[in-house]
Amino acid sequence: MAEPLKIALAGLGTVGAGVIRLVEANRALIERRAGRPIQITVVSARDRSKSRGVDLSPYAWEDDMVILGERDDVDVVVEMVGGSDGPALALARTTIEAGKALVTANKAMIAHHGLELAGKAEAKRVALKFEAAVAGGIPVIKALREGAAANAIERVYGILNGTCNYILSTMEDTGRDFADVLAEAQALGYAEADPTFDVEGIDAAHKLSILSAVAFGTKVDFASVAASGITRLRAADIAQAHSLGYVIRLIGMAEAGADGLFQRVQPHLVPFDHPLAHVDGATNAVVAEGNFSGRLLFQGAGAGDGPTASAVVADLIDIARTTVGGGELGPAFSMPVAELEALAPAATGHRQSRAYIRFMVADRPGVLAEITAALRDAGVSIESLIQKGRAGDAGAVMVAMVTHEGPESAVSEALRLLDGSPSLSEPPLVLHILGE
Repeated sequence: MAEPLKIALAGLGTVGAGVIRLVEANRALIERRAGRPIQITVVSARDRSKSRGVDLSPYAWEDDMVILGERDDVDVVVEMVGGSDGPALALARTTIEAGKALVTANKAMIAHHGLELAGKAEAKRVALKFEAAVAGGIPVIKALREGAAANAIERVYGILNGTCNYILSTMEDTGRDFADVLAEAQALGYAEADPTFDVEGIDAAHKLSILSAVAFGTKVDFASVAASGITRLRAADIAQAHSLGYVIRLIGMAEAGADGLFQRVQPHLVPFDHPLAHVDGATNAVVAEGNFSGRLLFQGAGAGDGPTASAVVADLIDIARTTVGGGELGPAFSMPVAELEALAPAATGHRQSRAYIRFMVADRPGVLAEITAALRDAGVSIESLIQKGRAGDAGAVMVAMVTHEGPESAVSEALRLLDGSPSLSEPPLVLHILGE
């Protein structure tokens, strides 16, 4: 049997403790599959005295986690600290520069600094692995990088944030409004005390930028992801979508083509018969469309100690197998950094889609005529229109409509024509309808 692969763990939160439990519970199986033992030798976290529900006595403790990558008794550092910069990034750089492999669950760091770290890893001929950074326990990074490697991926999209999906599916099931369901999600531990990254779409945008790079062979471009979250959605929007044959889900979508790289996170209306319409609770799902494979669907738990630890340890097994077999791990993304394309952000005005537009308007004559005139002048064709009674917002009335397919620029122009109108009590809400 080969020498053990010696592991340092940085961060002993839910996932870090989960990695320890998984390695201990499945030790024999992991050793057989890896071809060598995987042995945790040293750990580090902010608070040494905190109880984490696992026995840390077998492992050395390092107060300064950045030193982990320089220790002689470490082959691979597992970073689960979080944050795009700070100690996590310092540890990542130190580890790779010391010639050690890095496994991370940190989507923010990979979204912001993944190209730099991948370039350093290639120069040092060490592994950089981040399966756990996107969609928790779903092996979508490996599937795109390896299983679908022969395909030109035409589009990748999906439900990338479990917190938002839990909130939306609960609103759908109960008829309650966003704020009420968010408070419940926080009480149950599905949402953070400060849920901004989740509910504003930033977490999903981090993941989408990584998926884009792997799927299309492009450079990670988080800054160009257009992200909007779910905070403006009302129970009435959920009910209206349902009556039209849709559910509402926060969808991250990316496409690469001659016009550049399109990346957007936004709530969408999803038809009842689409696979993503049936993804409920804190589940994630990713769809990739290859030119020869067709549609591939990956679905499972997107967070939690067990699923995320599973992805982390799978990366460790990959590293162990390769070093035992004498091979070399491939690039962090789908191809070496020098081969990744730098695509400009794609313009969206020409994109053809149907849209759901919701207005909150003053309850007085002529308002509907004003809205429809603006839509007409912008070239937006209305497929259906629904006017509801007062919504409790100082007498505001909800007017919702679905457009025929047309350029997104036409809807933008209609909203420009209505900007500043005293008839609107708040800015209109536009949700695109997910097509085939």
